[in-house]
Amino acid sequence: MEISRDHSWEPNTCHLHIRLINMENSRSHFPFPYQPYTIQEDLMRSLYSALDQGKVGIFESPTGTGKSLSLICGALSWLTDFEANRRQEAAALLQGGETALSSSKEEASTQNSSAEPDWITSFVHKKAERDLVSKLKEDELKRKKREERLEVIRNNVHLKYAMKRKSREEDETLKLLQLSKEAQADAPAIQDDEDLIVVEYESDDESKLKSRFCGTEEEEEDELVEEHVTKIYYCSRTHSQLTQFVHEVQKSPFSKDISLVTLGSRQNLCVNEEVRRLGSLQRINDRCMEMQKNKHEKPHHDEETKRKRGPAKSVCPYIRASALQQMRDEVLGTVHDIEQLLKLGRESHSCPYYASRLSVPAAQLVVLPYQMVLHEATRRAAGIQLKGQVLIIDEAHNLSDTLSCIHSAELSGAQLCRTHSQLSQYADRFKSRLKAKNVMYIKQVLFVIEGLVRVLGGKVGQNPQSQTSEAATEMLSINNFLFKAQIDNINLFKLHRYFEKSMISRKLGGFVEKYAGSGMSVHTPIRSNKENRSTEGLSRYLQSLQSNQSMAPVSPNDQQGSVDVNTVLAASPMMQVEGFLMALTNSNTDGRVVIHKQGTLSESSIKFLLLNPAVHFAQVLKECRAVIIAGGTMQPVADFKQELLFSAGVEAQRITEFSCGHVIPPENILPIVLCSGPSGQELDFTFQSRDSPQMMDETGRILSNICNVVPGGVVCFFPSYEYSRHIVSHWQSSGVVTRLANKKKIFQEPKKASQVEQVLGEFSRCIQRCSLQDGGLTGALLFSVVGGKMSEGINFSDDLGRCVVMVGMPYPNIKSPELQEKMSYLDKHLPHSGGKSPGQALIENLCMKAVNQSIGRAIRHRGDYSSILLCDRRYSRPSTVSKLPAWIRNCTSTHQSFGPAFAAIRKFFVEKKLKNN
Repeated sequence: MEISRDHSWEPNTCHLHIRLINMENSRSHFPFPYQPYTIQEDLMRSLYSALDQGKVGIFESPTGTGKSLSLICGALSWLTDFEANRRQEAAALLQGGETALSSSKEEASTQNSSAEPDWITSFVHKKAERDLVSKLKEDELKRKKREERLEVIRNNVHLKYAMKRKSREEDETLKLLQLSKEAQADAPAIQDDEDLIVVEYESDDESKLKSRFCGTEEEEEDELVEEHVTKIYYCSRTHSQLTQFVHEVQKSPFSKDISLVTLGSRQNLCVNEEVRRLGSLQRINDRCMEMQKNKHEKPHHDEETKRKRGPAKSVCPYIRASALQQMRDEVLGTVHDIEQLLKLGRESHSCPYYASRLSVPAAQLVVLPYQMVLHEATRRAAGIQLKGQVLIIDEAHNLSDTLSCIHSAELSGAQLCRTHSQLSQYADRFKSRLKAKNVMYIKQVLFVIEGLVRVLGGKVGQNPQSQTSEAATEMLSINNFLFKAQIDNINLFKLHRYFEKSMISRKLGGFVEKYAGSGMSVHTPIRSNKENRSTEGLSRYLQSLQSNQSMAPVSPNDQQGSVDVNTVLAASPMMQVEGFLMALTNSNTDGRVVIHKQGTLSESSIKFLLLNPAVHFAQVLKECRAVIIAGGTMQPVADFKQELLFSAGVEAQRITEFSCGHVIPPENILPIVLCSGPSGQELDFTFQSRDSPQMMDETGRILSNICNVVPGGVVCFFPSYEYSRHIVSHWQSSGVVTRLANKKKIFQEPKKASQVEQVLGEFSRCIQRCSLQDGGLTGALLFSVVGGKMSEGINFSDDLGRCVVMVGMPYPNIKSPELQEKMSYLDKHLPHSGGKSPGQALIENLCMKAVNQSIGRAIRHRGDYSSILLCDRRYSRPSTVSKLPAWIRNCTSTHQSFGPAFAAIRKFFVEKKLKNN
């Protein structure tokens, strides 16, 4: 490191120049819990280089190769070196700055008094140096305090016991509070009208002026907030995957030195049993926010006022500044997963949800579901700052689809009519008490809703179930939709700001739905909150996370067979209206609106479809220092780059790619493309021919032969739920199911997500029992669906998945209006390559991504082995084979007839049996 002073000065610059030796772009050694595989070392070196150079990296490493641990050790090695280098740089700058200031003083004292110094230059120059030195000293002091505090937490076990003692002392108080609350439960609570009046809305200029001179309640808790240190955000799809990642961190050499915090929803982190019992995500959020509001309300000293308003409103006993601060320090001092956070919260009587968010600024590694990063409003609510930070998105093969889903929105006619009815009643009831601006904006909202209902061919004020219309589907651009609804003169951006500031949707839950001449229908009041102000698409996406921990995407044409109605959570209609209107603020070219008219207005709907997910990913890519997009199967990478990176403004030189093979030897995998069945029937599972009895019978013969020679578990994937039901029904009537059941016990993917674990457990136990018996059943056969509950996030390792059979190719429904519009958009905005249009490439990519995820369920570790059977002649096309993962593609063989393929499979398992014996 070299330091020099240059007395040549330019305006607005400091004359102190520091020349630092840059951190190396690679490492020769990475801390690892065991001797890493060569491919793990390669991944860590490539990752280190990508982070150091600020790249956008696409990393593909098959499941079972230790990808998570490699990402941990590679990224944390870089962070360690980066922090050490920055400390050296700060020390050098501090030393150089003090030397420069000292030298400047000497020069000033020895300057000839007869000279005419440039006093302006001298003043600016000295001030810049003083500010720099002061800032460096302040940063160094904060860093030392933070490190000292964490060191005390990690080493001082007495602190933990003190927290437990304090929490035990509070137990009795909490019990007394609960008894008091129960005693008042029978008293009728009178909801005062004051709670329903929206706050006075101020324009942007007014609010800025007021905030400049007036403090807020939030300033009272500023002592809990810290500056953000350089950190790594690690995102994955589900809480279970995040928990697995945290466990890998705990096993790594960095577990004692890293400050890690896991973020989750209130549903996952709440320890208040009264709130947890509410069950649904939205109800928990709303109740939590209500209790926070109660906490900040001023107490009523007038006894008469207390009696009039009923019993005191409850507050959450787990939200106390001192307890939150203690738990924050504990979280930063030791690595915790979500279950451990819950345990710590109960022991310390502190809220893990808020404590984890308070821990974010000082944490070096933040683990969170990636919708928290991809959605801007959620990002702000969680206190996530991406500027200059590192973001690792794991399991990112469906990143584009997820972005589109989160930022889409849909409204039914029933929801629109209900919202209009409630808001109209609200406006009538409080019109004399609302401020003029509130009245104006409420009228605008009502006008917009009337326009949306009019687009669906209905009228507000009448029962939507009694209003009929002809079935039709229409696709419009955003601008054309606004013109059709006659709301193009409404400023939707101002309307959105009004929603956020007034929180009007929280006021409507108590109003029943009324229509002229048809009585009323009562709906359960549902509240909302400011922090949860997001699009309806995000709400639907979050609900899918709760209903299916594997978060397996469902094909558009298969949704009816996969949605668990018991897990669908009620949502506030006003919240959904807000989300839809916010979606309409997208650029006209980036989205479309689908008007879907059914038999009645109640069943009709309008849906915003996001066509360009890159527009919402661009800000993430721009703010982050480096972004790593990782997955087990990222193919085809070229189309992924074009749609999400180049379209977001990322230059080609900033993108780096890494792909590695599997740790298993080539002889442990047998991928086969099968073009014909045992009777010579060509395997063509196109939509026109797959339902023929000959094709279904041939598929049954293939499975019967496979089950005769494959030990353990066989997993058979069908392209859709509908086809799965159809072919299994045919097999039952033709006797195929009986023949299959003589060799293997048959299981089917359940309709409800809650039953997945039960079916998997029975499937596993059956295989284990069969492996211990001679004769009889040889294992189990599982019928599953591509894109279903068992095609992603489920491990069929060892005997659970000795053979994966893929029946046909799971192409999406080409007749879907949404898919057709997406294809048209890509054809217009993306370049053509390989003789195919971007729209055609999208169809093939969607298909092969789903195939790759399904066949990747087997082969989960180095000693595992399995066969993969792709049953469709179309798999033999070079363009299709090229989209398979390299470690599978390189071993794939194509067989035009069944005999040689069957012989290869039988030989494969005979050799494995001899080797294992």
